[in-house]
Amino acid sequence: MNKITQQKVRASISRQWLIGSGLVMTLLAGAVTAAVSPDQAAKLGDSLTPVGAETAGNAAGTIPAWDGGIKTAPKGFKVTGERIDPYGDDKPLFTITAANLDQYKDNLTPGQIALLKRYPDTHKMHVYPTRRSAAYPQKVYDAAKKNATSATLVSGGNGIVDFAVSVPFPIPQTGIEAMWNHITRYRGGSVERTIASVPVQRNGDYTLVRIKDQLIFPEYLVEGYDAKKDNNILFYYIQKVLEPTRLTGNVLLVHETLDQVKEPRLAWVYNAGQRRVRRAPQVAYDGPGFASDGQRTSDNLDMFNGAPDKYNWKLVGKKEVYIPYNSFKLASKKLKYKDILKAGHVNPDHSRYELHRVWEIEGTLKDGERHIYSRRSVYLDEDSWQAAVVDQYDGRNELWRVSEGHNMQFYEVTAPWLSLETLHDLNSGRYMAIGLTNEEKIGFDFAHRAKHRDFTPAAIRRSGKR
Repeated sequence: MNKITQQKVRASISRQWLIGSGLVMTLLAGAVTAAVSPDQAAKLGDSLTPVGAETAGNAAGTIPAWDGGIKTAPKGFKVTGERIDPYGDDKPLFTITAANLDQYKDNLTPGQIALLKRYPDTHKMHVYPTRRSAAYPQKVYDAAKKNATSATLVSGGNGIVDFAVSVPFPIPQTGIEAMWNHITRYRGGSVERTIASVPVQRNGDYTLVRIKDQLIFPEYLVEGYDAKKDNNILFYYIQKVLEPTRLTGNVLLVHETLDQVKEPRLAWVYNAGQRRVRRAPQVAYDGPGFASDGQRTSDNLDMFNGAPDKYNWKLVGKKEVYIPYNSFKLASKKLKYKDILKAGHVNPDHSRYELHRVWEIEGTLKDGERHIYSRRSVYLDEDSWQAAVVDQYDGRNELWRVSEGHNMQFYEVTAPWLSLETLHDLNSGRYMAIGLTNEEKIGFDFAHRAKHRDFTPAAIRRSGKR
């Protein structure tokens, strides 16, 4: 057995062991969700795609059958160059505006409707032909099929046993299972990004925050998976501010634990002005988002992240919704940030919407728990498990903030991810635009590798020097 195979075996065994020491007590507490039967799992790769979406198109013919998605990069693609749009010749089928939204409201979320009404003169949704481009590597498909009959939830739904790689529940039976598919979805394994995270004011003014971050799952570390260090780690994450000057050198470090009830997320912040590293327990749930000017919560990043334990998650079901999709245009090097960032919302002429089937998940705050969002309606793209839209409600159960994830396929790792995510505050008229790379030489570097020692408090102290 070679070294790489040994690492994979150790990783798989360790993930299966995860939380296993408390499994007996969890079983006694009745907190385990059963996996599906072999007969159900056999549908994967047949009537269902390898990650659980319906392979067939819809009856109306407006959603095509899945044909495998985009598996290879277009000719001429270079990581440092233009992110080639394979559907650049497509023309909009129609445009949804505040004036005609009643015609399309059955395929819109309440948040999308609210955005159109909030900005009736400027916001619109150009709807294009549906292209089911989502594809993952074969290892993700193989893991999903195994996970379907083995992965189970423990610790009241806040941990997973017998899970490997990604998509623990390709045939979800509950809302919490579907949410775990989003939380654990494959994003290339290891990536270093240089991105713009921009709080945009009501009048369109903004101060750009340029960030370099690293996201790496333990199996992709140089040393490979360490059963002792990584047994409850989903991924490691570092975020360093490059500009503006007043924030330069501030660094956030996160050890994202898989069971955050058993072991809460570990987070540290290095403040360049104070030259001190501090533990940061507030970097979770509704704690203020790092370098966001107070415009998002910590668990707003990536549409939703972190422990799901504060909410009861209901699997409402499938529906067809116009969601941001194949957003290659928003990542074009031909655009400047000022071309995209406008008052109220991003420039709609650079956005693309398509009709896709989504899983609707409703999260309702549990009795006795506290969070600024009393309810979250999450719409997960069935082909990728990426959250496409999230509607967030305040303590009065009134719609407050709306998130949209503009996804595209990343050719170099065969994975769908976000080219941009936005978070709109319907009350203040401000919004966050996170993940822009148009003016960066290399926005995403999936070849980046790191070691365990790079994700320590001492490491962020060293990296945070101005």
